[in-house]
Amino acid sequence: MKYAAMIEKGPTSYGATVLDLPGCVAVAETLAEVETLIREAIEFHIEGFRQDGLPVPPPTTICEYVETQAA
Repeated sequence: MKYAAMIEKGPTSYGATVLDLPGCVAVAETLAEVETLIREAIEFHIEGFRQDGLPVPPPTTICEYVETQAA
């Protein structure tokens, strides 16, 4: 499955969250590290759903960059 991960840059770190998997987050000092950690967090969340006998939420979030005339 392919889930959308929102990654934000903070003053000293990067944070990532997956809207389709509530509570699925990761924080790291670098972009590469947060991408690795959020991938692991997604896998961990899905494994948890399966172990608990719960349905795995499907990926439904759509990501799109929207260009504007504002600077």
